[in-house]
Amino acid sequence: MKTLLSFLFFLIALTTYGQSENELAGQVEKLRLALIDPTENILKELSSASLTYGHSSGLLENQDQFIEALVSGKSDFSTASFEDQSIVIENNIGIVRHYLVAELVEGEKINSIKIGVMLIWQKEEGKWKLLARQAYKLS
Repeated sequence: MKTLLSFLFFLIALTTYGQSENELAGQVEKLRLALIDPTENILKELSSASLTYGHSSGLLENQDQFIEALVSGKSDFSTASFEDQSIVIENNIGIVRHYLVAELVEGEKINSIKIGVMLIWQKEEGKWKLLARQAYKLS
């Protein structure tokens, strides 16, 4: 009987983890799309008020600065894809790692980039919110 109960709890935990991972992956995809077509409402919905957003250049932004840079076009992505993505969830924290492959528009010039990114997501009131992001240059 104990074995059966243990097995049932394991299945429930596994199912819950899979649902959380799918939910988080959905939020990450919304973020990717918002990089290309940003709106203040979507970016606020996706990010925590406590957001710390680190660029590969060393620039750090809070939630307001992150949103303003995208909505104003200062950071203007014409394309963005996330490659080799992995997701690890521990309680209400999700860690997402991937490579960001994108084209950035800077005036008349388009720059191609490929950088590493680590995202920290936290479940706030039942929704995954981006709490921290750190990008880094690949060697």
